[in-house]
Amino acid sequence: MRITFLGTGDAGGVPRYGCDCSACTRARVDSTFRRRSASVLVEAEGTRVLIDAGLTDLTERFPPGSLTAIVLTHFHPDHVQGLFHLRWGVGASIPVYAPPDTAGCADLYKHSGLLDFRHLSKFQPVMISDVRLTPLPLIHSKPTFGYAIEDAAGHRFAYLTDTVGLPPRTEQFLLEHRVADLAIDCSHPPTPEPRNHNDWTLALALIERIAPQRAYLTHISHTLDAWLDARGTCLPPTARIARDGLVIQGTG
Repeated sequence: MRITFLGTGDAGGVPRYGCDCSACTRARVDSTFRRRSASVLVEAEGTRVLIDAGLTDLTERFPPGSLTAIVLTHFHPDHVQGLFHLRWGVGASIPVYAPPDTAGCADLYKHSGLLDFRHLSKFQPVMISDVRLTPLPLIHSKPTFGYAIEDAAGHRFAYLTDTVGLPPRTEQFLLEHRVADLAIDCSHPPTPEPRNHNDWTLALALIERIAPQRAYLTHISHTLDAWLDARGTCLPPTARIARDGLVIQGTG
């Protein structure tokens, strides 16, 4: 299995419009510090699954027929905005798996174009070609799923964004599933009462409890990048901060 982080930022991205903090200033000078809308591409044999569609250049990144399916964590704009252009394409339909959110986002359901929406159920696995995907409920302001993903060789990866903490049953599933690689929401510096998204303290506590072989922090805000820039990074040896373009190869 090959995992590519196409974007690792929160809704505002890095640099954030109009902001002159240290993180945003650095990202304008050095593109390696830029963060676009959080998403990953999962590749296993001939299967290519895009998780989240917040990047607005999907039609340039993915030629017709190059995606097996798109999987959405939820229907907030920064996770679906790339679909608004893609849907007006011509040719074969694209399966789009999503949580059972009847509201969706704007008129995506009403005018779906070539997008074939398919609602998922919590903890009910689906096969997308040779990839097994299990939806895991998260804690967010809209119906939101994380995903446990396993390929035919038994390689396991979990993608958990956007969330603040984890429901007990989701955490128990991850403990039993024993994922090798875990990508988890870490949007903010330490915060007294984090809302909708994990802060630094909560994300690291979840990583410690789930104990994956490797962990990657994603959905990162400019405030977290600036906080890290000021204090330096102090992470467990198995964890790292994801960046746009990071590739994980051969997860176990």
